[in-house]
Amino acid sequence: MTPVFRAGRARPPVPRPIRVAVVGTGPAARLGHLAALRAESHRVRLIAAVDPEPGRAEAFCAEHGVPAAHTSLTGMLAAERPDLVHLCTPADLHAAQTAECLRAGAWVWCEGPAGLSLAEYDLVTMAERENPGVYASAVAAHRFGSGARRLRRAAPELGRPLLVQCVTVRHRGDRSGASRRGRREPGGGGPSLGEMDLMLSVLGRWTEVRAMAGTPGRAGAEDVLLALVRFESGAVATVADSPASPCEESRLRFDFTGGTVELRHPYGRRDPGRGSAFGLWAPGEGAEGPRAVQLAALLDAMERGERPEVSGAEGRGALELATGVHASAFTGRSVLRAELVPGHPFYRLHRGEP
Repeated sequence: MTPVFRAGRARPPVPRPIRVAVVGTGPAARLGHLAALRAESHRVRLIAAVDPEPGRAEAFCAEHGVPAAHTSLTGMLAAERPDLVHLCTPADLHAAQTAECLRAGAWVWCEGPAGLSLAEYDLVTMAERENPGVYASAVAAHRFGSGARRLRRAAPELGRPLLVQCVTVRHRGDRSGASRRGRREPGGGGPSLGEMDLMLSVLGRWTEVRAMAGTPGRAGAEDVLLALVRFESGAVATVADSPASPCEESRLRFDFTGGTVELRHPYGRRDPGRGSAFGLWAPGEGAEGPRAVQLAALLDAMERGERPEVSGAEGRGALELATGVHASAFTGRSVLRAELVPGHPFYRLHRGEP
């Protein structure tokens, strides 16, 4: 029987097989997480699935050979006591569900941010502190794509970072009204959070942001957002985001003193990039998907009893920057990262959106 670890007691490294439960049995679980778990079948065992809709968890378990089906997260945690929970639920549920899992002694891997506001994210951080030795991490497909991994390895040879251009343009149809404010699909935050996280993984902490937003295409929906971001290193980034562009593109260009690398993909994760530093790329990488790569790193951290990537202060970074961008755009002034603490007007807003 898996022992119960209560608040205030540190948890040792997790032994094999690591017992995993999946919460939410929709496309994110079926298309992304199951494949990543299969790649780690030598050290994980999928023991349970949860879905609140009657019959869905049972069907998922029957199809994929999972022993236990549940309709309640609380009931599953009590009955199965998993080591790791994959949250594939709508993003507006993540903060409360993540905190519940941590209090039950389980690590968490969220499909999307652990919270939709800084206030929600900080509640998760508090739950980690109250339950030492268990951590919550978020899926970061852009950060773990092959191009981003190669860029981080090559960055020390490229010199000092100077300028980054981050462009995310896509067509999402009508995002106005309740569709933006109500229940969200897994992932929350949109593709721009992924690009921001990738950028931060290369450049480190930001210090100041200035932004503008406009609605030239449709009333009541944010069509265009532009931001200028300054980093502790002295580098500067431009961020352009629009959900109303008929031509979809995700592009990041990094200019260093010793070379330029551009990652360009329509939401693909394996493009190795191009630019004057392309010769630094090691050939033959990128066959594995980013979720498989990140899950392997997460399981490594569990076996060592260490904090994983995309958790804690590092996991807060992209949400923090998104909040700063929206705060600047809607107040018309620069926002410092150090300002985004409890009491700030945008601290409790989803991604800083009014």
